Amino acid sequence: IAATQPSTDWHLKENAREHHTSKFSSEELIVRRGQAFTITFNGTERPEQNLIFIAETGPKPSKATKTLATFDISSTVSKEGWSAVLQSSSSSSVSISISSPHNAVIGRYRLSVQTGSSSPQSLGTFVLLFNPWSSGDDVFLPNKAECEEYVLEEFGIIFAGNKNHISSFGWNFGQFQGDILNICLSILDRSLYYRQDPITDVSHRHDPRYLGRVLSAMVNANDDQGVVLGNWSGKYEGGKNPTSWTGSGEILQSWKKSGFKPVKYGQCWVFAAVLTTVLRCLGIPTRTITNFSSAHDADGNLRVDEFYDADGNHLERGADSVWNFHVWNESWFTRNDLGPSYSGWQVLDATPQEESGGIYQCGPASQHAIKEGEVDLDYDGPFVFAEVNADCMYWNYDSATGKKTLIFSKSTEIGASISTKAVGRDNRVDVTRDYKYEEGSAKEREIFKKARKKLGLEDKFDPTAPKQEEVEQKPDISGKFKVAGSLEVGKDLNLLLVLENLQSDAKTVNVNMTAWSTLYTRRRVNQIWKDSISVTLAPKEEKQFPIKIKYPEYQQQLTTDKTIQVTALCHVEDGIQVLVKRNITLDNPGIDIQVLGEAKVNKEVFVEVAFTNPINEEVKDCVLQVEGSDLLQGILELRIPPLKASEKSSTKFKLIPSEAGPKHLLVNFSCDKFADIKTFKMVNVIN
Repeated sequence: IAATQPSTDWHLKENAREHHTSKFSSEELIVRRGQAFTITFNGTERPEQNLIFIAETGPKPSKATKTLATFDISSTVSKEGWSAVLQSSSSSSVSISISSPHNAVIGRYRLSVQTGSSSPQSLGTFVLLFNPWSSGDDVFLPNKAECEEYVLEEFGIIFAGNKNHISSFGWNFGQFQGDILNICLSILDRSLYYRQDPITDVSHRHDPRYLGRVLSAMVNANDDQGVVLGNWSGKYEGGKNPTSWTGSGEILQSWKKSGFKPVKYGQCWVFAAVLTTVLRCLGIPTRTITNFSSAHDADGNLRVDEFYDADGNHLERGADSVWNFHVWNESWFTRNDLGPSYSGWQVLDATPQEESGGIYQCGPASQHAIKEGEVDLDYDGPFVFAEVNADCMYWNYDSATGKKTLIFSKSTEIGASISTKAVGRDNRVDVTRDYKYEEGSAKEREIFKKARKKLGLEDKFDPTAPKQEEVEQKPDISGKFKVAGSLEVGKDLNLLLVLENLQSDAKTVNVNMTAWSTLYTRRRVNQIWKDSISVTLAPKEEKQFPIKIKYPEYQQQLTTDKTIQVTALCHVEDGIQVLVKRNITLDNPGIDIQVLGEAKVNKEVFVEVAFTNPINEEVKDCVLQVEGSDLLQGILELRIPPLKASEKSSTKFKLIPSEAGPKHLLVNFSCDKFADIKTFKMVNVIN
């Protein structure tokens, strides 16, 4: 044996091309499991004789836990384990094709070679990932365009707003940038599961179901000093406002740089976006999903109870809530534990809402199981089912007597316009039908009853069922809020309250109205306005009452979520109360991006961003934040001078793209009057 250490040629370019890992910028070999890769090394004499390879991962590799493999040169690829096939050899070097099994543990491996009875010599390390392009892998995704989108795409669109008014913003997942892969691997090594039993934890890393669950716990800071600390208070001192992030890279880098201290702060879309980055990086096809009017059913009865006082104020009573929207993830893999019909998209939710198995983690729940009401199947079926399907009960609560009266219930309120980004395009795709049968159909009610029965809520006496005096009565009038005019921050808010008498005799109605600024979770923050009117409605008459809330009235009270809840509690004389409510999301003013000239690899190109102050007063503390994978390194932050009323600002900066193809530039503009105005622009980079 030559005494020198073997030197290894990992054929980085060729292997990366074959394994769909070219987007990683790494000096280390990164390959996918169940597929051959080629290496060449020298420093062994008579190389093809008695070569034994050793691949090992984790703290205490062993054959029993499938974290250690020893294999010699064979003529064919092994169906079961690792194998090495000789490609070519000369007097000084040897080329070998190495294959790993379809169900290999993923992570960083140490590879060494042994000749005869000598001690093993290290060839170096490589990283092994999941392989959605390979039919034997649990994450196999047959559609190549979907592999491109759900594994290789670094740009995403997240849907927000509310079900009457869906908005969207771009996000830079950036799973192939810089050090992100190493950070993702260190997330795994910091989980509670690893700390409690590292050997068992690593041996389970072949299973996307296991990793999905572990990562849903690690992306939030609860329990385990994970990546992001949630904050839904409306006050974000000591950290960044959740609406200000534009990508996952900054969050993951900050977590590492701070010595793995949770990054402040996140809300649902931040947790979901970071989880998307980590799972795509490891090779599990993943997307973000937005559910509108999303239920948080804290007591597990598939019902959400909301309480209002006599003035129509929404009371913070009970732990249930309905959010304007909630964002979670779906990952694609087989469910060998449940059976083939439950494979495919699996729901994972890293937002810390309820504990599961003693810690804040959620999923994987089979999307198909949710649709069929199979809430008893692993994991967290009842919680996810309620998010898209719970019934809503609205109560009037008298704090003096403690008496609650049912105003009305609604079974079609929850789980609307469930949305995700289209494959290969920037459009919205509605996936509501993948989660439930048509709202209000007999089949949908049948599934709801089936789910309640599985949870033991249908058969035995249900303490939450309305008592006799709480049974819903038919109202005498109906009401709704209509929007008149634009919904824009900086403009007055014009609404119409429409009341209709459903009876054939006149009705007198006393109406108490309130408007509150809220978070997107509908948590009340500041009261903006209140008013009361008394009206008489002739038989079958419909009347409209205009409501104007001026910009100066709401400007100071508005949260960065730009959401307002308007309610009218109508007390009908000698009749039952009617609750009219509407959640309104205001739009920010627009911002414009122009790319000045052609974008070419490694050449400067200028970009201009323009913003016009739409209000009648000066705006100051203006900051522009820009990011985009392969367009610029890290995040560019530019300070902009104050803008007088109606003044236009125009800011130029340069990009030096590092890779060809369609890339996305994300811009976030903030000032004292407008928070986080976001937009994105596709930049087609040519060679």
